[in-house]
Amino acid sequence: MPVPNLVDADRPVTELGEFLRSRRDRITPDQAGVTSYGRRRVSGLRREELAQLAGVSVTYLTRLEQGQSQNASDAIIDALAGALQLDADERAHLYALAHPAPPVRTRASQPEIAKPGAEQLLHAMGEVPAVLLGRFNDILAWNRSGHLLLAGHLDFDAPSRPQERPNQLKLLFRDEHTRDLYADWDEEAARAVASLRYVAAQFADDLRLAELVGELSMNSPEFARLWAGHDVRLCTSGVKRFRHPQVGELSLGFEVLHLPEGNGQRILTHTAEPGSSSAAALRLLASS
Repeated sequence: MPVPNLVDADRPVTELGEFLRSRRDRITPDQAGVTSYGRRRVSGLRREELAQLAGVSVTYLTRLEQGQSQNASDAIIDALAGALQLDADERAHLYALAHPAPPVRTRASQPEIAKPGAEQLLHAMGEVPAVLLGRFNDILAWNRSGHLLLAGHLDFDAPSRPQERPNQLKLLFRDEHTRDLYADWDEEAARAVASLRYVAAQFADDLRLAELVGELSMNSPEFARLWAGHDVRLCTSGVKRFRHPQVGELSLGFEVLHLPEGNGQRILTHTAEPGSSSAAALRLLASS
């Protein structure tokens, strides 16, 4: 079962094709250095213009987008990425889509298991709010501070029960407590979906991904719009602003630490500037 790509059924376009088209739509002829002639139906690049910039035929580019050419060379992918002015994350995503792992029979994945050492590390962090996320944003474990910061209204032990395990994306789009928590919700939502897009290319045959995307697309127009945009970002650090119901406003830096096994599990941590009001708020939260 492929990941839903929200396109009309009569258009034989692959995930690779959708991504290339979304990037074509984003870049104007002027930005790409193309002289535009005649009346244009689209503001972005035409397929033939991208083909010319990348040095491939329109026929080949069409076949590539439709999944009929499975052996695109690195040189061709590099040329397409350069023509579309992709950043590092988008380029890596393009490579993953163009060179997918050998297909396997899609099947329901087994519930993920938190790596014991990673879970032990969470609890050793003390007042540092930390969460262990699975490849599709299931919350596999959290320490007490992470629970209090992000989802104190949920049962602390819920991550240990696979059938009740919270999912960070579902909370973000469908839980009012979580929506109210983020002062910059639109930014957080866009970041989360762009990150899922990045991961999706690595685990495209996992039924859990298709189920998650399908459920969120059906129940959240905001998610469906962002998913259809095909933005891609591997988010590893930054700053988030919170409006916490117990301790008020906080500005916290976040870091995402990917586990070396490459199974998609990662630790999300939050820290405050020493001596700041946010640091004081975190201490107050930890003592509650």
